[in-house]
Amino acid sequence: MLQNVGMKVKRFDQTLPLPERGTDKSAGLDLVSRIDIDCYPKKVTLVPLNVAVDIPDGYFGLLAARSSLPLKMGLTLANGIGVIDSDYNGDEDEIMAAVIPVGDMAVNVRRGDRIAQLLIIPASIAGSLPKVEEVQKLEEKNRGGYGSTGGYSA
Repeated sequence: MLQNVGMKVKRFDQTLPLPERGTDKSAGLDLVSRIDIDCYPKKVTLVPLNVAVDIPDGYFGLLAARSSLPLKMGLTLANGIGVIDSDYNGDEDEIMAAVIPVGDMAVNVRRGDRIAQLLIIPASIAGSLPKVEEVQKLEEKNRGGYGSTGGYSA
């Protein structure tokens, strides 16, 4: 269990808070913008999140948007989610959020705004990943694609 394992965190701006859970049952640690930055429509902007982390071996970080990000700030993560491997742990490896406005207006992110959350998740590491084996045909029946279990078909 990760709760018995420490995770080292370096803050670039010591005046901003350490990553923390919003409540005792929050899945992730809130991360904040280190700077004021303007985000423009149709342009991906990298927002520095003020931390470099040393994720324990056997785990990876999942960077996800806070659920309120589109509604309160008008932003979304451009890549949906971000994966932070445990070997992305150098002293200057600051976690960044790739964001883009959801509308046609620029969005002003302010220093200290909560942008994303970091979840620490057990990983399949190199020795436990399946070997890739190419085949000409898979034996299982086709499911039908998006929404197929609910009766939708394109």
